[in-house]
Amino acid sequence: MRKVVLITGASSGIGLALCKRLLAEDDELHLCLACRNMSKAEAVCAALLASHPTAEVTIVQVDVSNLQSFFRASRELKQRFQRLDRIYLNAGIMPKPQLNIKALLFGLFSRKVIHMFSTAEGLLTQGDKITADGLQEVFETNVFGHFILIRELEPLLCHSDNPSQLIWTSSRNARKSNFSLEDFQHSKGKEPYSSSKYATDLLSVALNRNFNQQDLYSNVACPGTALTNLTYGILPPFIWTLLMPAILLLRFFANAFTLTPYNGTEALMDLDEDTAEKFYQKLLELEKHIRVTIQKTDNQARLSGSCL
Repeated sequence: MRKVVLITGASSGIGLALCKRLLAEDDELHLCLACRNMSKAEAVCAALLASHPTAEVTIVQVDVSNLQSFFRASRELKQRFQRLDRIYLNAGIMPKPQLNIKALLFGLFSRKVIHMFSTAEGLLTQGDKITADGLQEVFETNVFGHFILIRELEPLLCHSDNPSQLIWTSSRNARKSNFSLEDFQHSKGKEPYSSSKYATDLLSVALNRNFNQQDLYSNVACPGTALTNLTYGILPPFIWTLLMPAILLLRFFANAFTLTPYNGTEALMDLDEDTAEKFYQKLLELEKHIRVTIQKTDNQARLSGSCL
């Protein structure tokens, strides 16, 4: 029986490299690519099958910034599969990243230069916006949408006969100082990406506390600094090319510079369990609110339809 692996954000970057690496290790897998852009996903699917003809590769459409899309995809997956062996919760965004040049220049002549380049601490800010669901976009995309996916797919994940795994793509940029339980969507801050990645680390701890007895286990993995669409959003490709000699030198002092997405897929990362559990409960409360809102919207739509 083939193992079934679901990967979000599988059409590029770390997600695509992960697909290639998984099939290189086991070409009998059933990979399910959860992607927003179907034409891009179909091209990736065809390329993977061409290089690994004994594998099974399918697609499910998911827009990670749209909760309705997660609910639809979950229903479809429950119709297709009886179980999921692994989910790689990889899809994520870093919108409108801005490099703090002053902090960069100051850091170059400080004792924390290696740490600064390894984690980008204090170097990056991002823009954020409210989605159609009324949530902060980075939080919904990187954290809450995936949380909803896990909740919806519990029947496929919690099996006593064979444990299932959740693997989150986290980041060395995840900083406790950028996360707050009082503002877990980071609506008042300027580093939503860092906050969201720390939130996924917390959520992973909470999921283990709540689901290990049901044979569901969660891990976080940091791929390091790899050149993907996220990093190209910070600096253009030609700048990264110019920086490459310095980055290669820094690799002698910091293992965070994995450089390629393929190298970045080889990673693994003690968080406050009490904070993790409180955050998990807040997500459950938010989930309840979202479900009530969606139900009201659906009921209003049906009433409007019946009046026509």
